[in-house]
Amino acid sequence: MIRISPIRLIDENNEQVGVIETIEAKRRAKEVGLDLVEVSPQSAPPVCRIMDYGKWKYQQKKKEQKARSHSKQSELKELRLRPQIDEHDLDIKTKRSREFLDEGHKVQFTIQFKGREMAHRELGIDLMRQVAGLLEDVSKVEQPPRSLGRRMTMTLVPERKQVQKPPKAEGSASPAAKESAPADKAPVAKAAPAAKAAPKPAPEAKESAPAKEPAAAAKAKPKKVEPAPST
Repeated sequence: MIRISPIRLIDENNEQVGVIETIEAKRRAKEVGLDLVEVSPQSAPPVCRIMDYGKWKYQQKKKEQKARSHSKQSELKELRLRPQIDEHDLDIKTKRSREFLDEGHKVQFTIQFKGREMAHRELGIDLMRQVAGLLEDVSKVEQPPRSLGRRMTMTLVPERKQVQKPPKAEGSASPAAKESAPADKAPVAKAAPAAKAAPKPAPEAKESAPAKEPAAAAKAKPKKVEPAPST
């Protein structure tokens, strides 16, 4: 379908061939089993490339899908609340908003006041603060609650907070701490024998005890009286 001739050709190796006739460019593309594709029709002469047209279209489609997926991340999701919402409905709304925040979307909460509810706008502020507290682990407040006529809005943006790691137990000390531990305990190990050597006088008391027993026994033992000689 390329009718203009001559053209500027880029071959299958992405190298500049130069300005040649369109028939010659088609012949080259046919020899390598590829297509001749016009990539810059506004140039003079037009720029054509030898490539796999089906593969090129597939890559372009992938790029478009990726661009659409990135554009979805910046979408603003809206959830409507009522001043007198019950706990079940509030739980459903917060779960849904949590899903949006996990996907990277912003979430705008809207409260529409009707009739006499306008006299109790503090209920809407309390509800907004409650919702922000329920979602504080995955979001932060970009726009605090503000009133616009009969409407009150609040916007949350996704934010993942880092979970603080618990302190390590004493048993899981670092290698450097383990190496320095014996040096700290060394003076205690040397002082331990001196503390045990203090009660050594106890054996002397045990040895002296038996020496006193004979004296006591001698006092208690009656003297032998020899009989008087008969006359």
